[in-house]
Amino acid sequence: MTDRPVGKHDRFEALYEEHYPAILRYAARRVGAEAARDIAAETFTIAWRRLSQVPAGQPLPWLYATARNCLANELRRQQRKERLDSRMRTEATRGPAVASPEPSGQVADRLAVLAALATLRPKDQEALRLIEWEDLDIAAAATVMGCSAATFRVWLYRARRRLARALDEASASSSSSSSAAGTTPCLPARTEIRP
Repeated sequence: MTDRPVGKHDRFEALYEEHYPAILRYAARRVGAEAARDIAAETFTIAWRRLSQVPAGQPLPWLYATARNCLANELRRQQRKERLDSRMRTEATRGPAVASPEPSGQVADRLAVLAALATLRPKDQEALRLIEWEDLDIAAAATVMGCSAATFRVWLYRARRRLARALDEASASSSSSSSAAGTTPCLPARTEIRP
């Protein structure tokens, strides 16, 4: 005999099948593929326990918010690794860059954007990632961040300005290094922040 209500298993199974890939991608972009599986598993464990709290109409923002909370513990464990990665990306963008053919030029651009993104506050990084990487709309992203849509719009606007400023500073630094070395820098696209 089971103590779960009829239909709970079916609802959870449908929720899992439809949204597991999105939650896995969300986590993988933040902590890597291996840890992402654990985050996704923890997220859906919580969803199972709190299935009555998961909105039936739009469960994805609720799942993103839950995954975001699960990530907090994982991110604390990975802080040391992220600092090292950030240092390496910064070093990679400091040296004189030469205009290069595809796809290595794209890799350099992505590294420059990721290095600039890493200089932003965590809240700014998350706002940009939710919109650009997860393709959420303002309302859904605001739900994930636990604020109103109007507040989120302000955060997003400011985060975009800070990212543009960080990219400008990186390109100015790269330009001055390149001028001294007599090379032309390979500058990243200002709006592209996808991984």
